[in-house]
Amino acid sequence: MTATKTGARRRYTLREYLNPRVLVMLALGFSSGLPFVLVGNTFGYWLRDEGTTLSAIGFLSWVGIAYSLKFLWAPLLDRLGVPGLGRLGHRRGWILLMQLVIGAGLIAMAISGTSHGLVALGICALVVAFASSTQDIAIDAWRIESARSKDELGLLTSGYTIGYRMALLMSEAVILPIAQRIGWNDAYIIYGVVMFAAIAATLVAAEPVQAERALDAKEQEAPLWTPRGFFDAVVGPFVAFFRTFGPSALLILAAISLFQLPNFVSGPMYNPMYVDLGITKDVVGAVRGSIGLVGVFLGVAAGGILTLRLGLMPAVIFGCLGQMLGTALYAVLPFAHDPLTFAVVMGLDNFAIAMAGVTLVAYMSSLTSLGYTATQYALLSSTYAWAGKILKGFSGEVVEGLSAHVGLMNAYALFFLGCGAIGIPALILFVILGRPRPGATVKPA
Repeated sequence: MTATKTGARRRYTLREYLNPRVLVMLALGFSSGLPFVLVGNTFGYWLRDEGTTLSAIGFLSWVGIAYSLKFLWAPLLDRLGVPGLGRLGHRRGWILLMQLVIGAGLIAMAISGTSHGLVALGICALVVAFASSTQDIAIDAWRIESARSKDELGLLTSGYTIGYRMALLMSEAVILPIAQRIGWNDAYIIYGVVMFAAIAATLVAAEPVQAERALDAKEQEAPLWTPRGFFDAVVGPFVAFFRTFGPSALLILAAISLFQLPNFVSGPMYNPMYVDLGITKDVVGAVRGSIGLVGVFLGVAAGGILTLRLGLMPAVIFGCLGQMLGTALYAVLPFAHDPLTFAVVMGLDNFAIAMAGVTLVAYMSSLTSLGYTATQYALLSSTYAWAGKILKGFSGEVVEGLSAHVGLMNAYALFFLGCGAIGIPALILFVILGRPRPGATVKPA
């Protein structure tokens, strides 16, 4: 539902959710989400399943830092088309190229496997992470630039989130019984082929006309290879952002950078903990595909309702708090991991993460400017990821260090409690940003 001009609330109809652009967005969200945990948490499950140490798993999670640095090459996606794919446009050309690289990279991971050493496997995973993060730049820009209104941006964001979460279900839950039966290597080959199939969504998508004209106008006025054009492509998006939000800009970036710390830092240790607890892949996959899936869709709905009814800033605050509590709940599992408790914990956590994700994506999307969409959103989405991506590399070290003093199960419990608590600084910053102040740029929506 959304607000009308008179302030009344109306409900979205099923037809609006089945709008072809929303369905394309759902498919592109699926393409964006599929590789994410295949080089992240699921990758860690594979490694632990084959006896890799927690420290090595934590350090290999650093391949995900590519998602935190994507703002460095995002200006190229705002100004350059892909040679040979120019007819598709700026956004679709880059999406298609990266889908091809991701699919090939996943198959390369499968061929390499752990038998060829962790270095070779890690390099393949890094290539997938780089291509995936570049695809995200283009897909996020397509989503924001394709929206004709704030209402439609909300619909597209919901479609993207549902598609993204469906992909996470595929790569976190469905892959587990597949790997149980045919092995991790063959499972990754299947997912590489699925990634190639996602190309269909790119081919049927429509290039955002208004944004394409703005990008072409910038290129004609100041080509990228000229000093003025290079400055506008690389520095212009950041200048525009800081000019728009003034002193609040740094506070916004700090709050966003800390928002996902509970989720990112805890991420590499979920699946290793399941292995150490003796929870089978079939059980994990079944819970993720049932209670976990219900939690995701309820969380997406809750995030959308909170954003529309309370405004962006209050919704982000609720999302931040929910994510902290959802992460901390995993401290229960080392002591009570019966199927019911496991299902409740995962369901509540998935609800909280999905709700938080919708509120944060909507908030960050509202901060971008036409003509700089890819770079500005890449800056914001990189900002929310960089701190967590770096810190999570030490997650295995922390658990192993604690286990030397309190035992492995107690170490897991303390670790997840600590991960929940590190969301407190972000919560405080968003509360500060949400307070109305004379002359403040950022106000509650």
